[in-house]
Amino acid sequence: MAERAHDIRDGVTVGEAAEMVGVTVRTLHHWDEISLASPSARTPVGYRQYTDADLQRLDRIVAYREAGLGLDAVREVLDDATTEIGATLREQRAQLAERIQDLQRLDERLERMTEAHERGILLDDESQTEIFGDDWDAPRSRQARAVWGNSPQWAQFAERSANRSKEQWRALSAAMSAVQVDLGDAVERGLAPGGAQANALVERHREVFSNFFPLTRQMQVCLGRMFESDPGFAAHYNGIRAGLTTWFRQAIDENARAHGIDPDTATWR
Repeated sequence: MAERAHDIRDGVTVGEAAEMVGVTVRTLHHWDEISLASPSARTPVGYRQYTDADLQRLDRIVAYREAGLGLDAVREVLDDATTEIGATLREQRAQLAERIQDLQRLDERLERMTEAHERGILLDDESQTEIFGDDWDAPRSRQARAVWGNSPQWAQFAERSANRSKEQWRALSAAMSAVQVDLGDAVERGLAPGGAQANALVERHREVFSNFFPLTRQMQVCLGRMFESDPGFAAHYNGIRAGLTTWFRQAIDENARAHGIDPDTATWR
């Protein structure tokens, strides 16, 4: 410890002691209240003061607190003659090692979350093509952030994407493909939009799509409009079955009506 700047033969005040050991007056009051470190001297008029021995105890408390020990552990180290300080510190190091591992895992999760908010799908282009098919346009998928990046849905999509493994993406892609194939079969069989089977398919699509972000029926109506008007989406659905894009939009609209939603006034909410 550095040499004391004050003459402490007769003791120092709580403010001076706090400055010497580098803590607040409030901290010293707390340690006094719990009988961890108390001033042991008094002035002739009764003011309590810290002696050199008191300050040495405070220095030790600060050192062990900076090493991460809790106040109970500090008290045990200082007051229990049977305590093996080395063992206590080794235990503290073991706990610190666990905390470091936890922080490393947290850092990795935060890194993935950051990348997901910036990129969307955390798969390289080759893996995306392998999972989503040869007609998947990975560069175009990354452009979605420019359109949706400030929306709550993009945040939800990113948060889920950050925790989704390649195998989970594969399973989700398979589920989406199965829904689209069944939608194409519905068109082939001549199912009418608004019928029980068509409505069930629309609800199944909404359930699977909600793996990306919670999709309400009103939002699904808006998606149906986008699928029909966007050349890329329209080509994709019509490539599954001619006329599927318009049939699907109509089926979504009829299902919405069955649930009391006017598709003509539906909004993204």
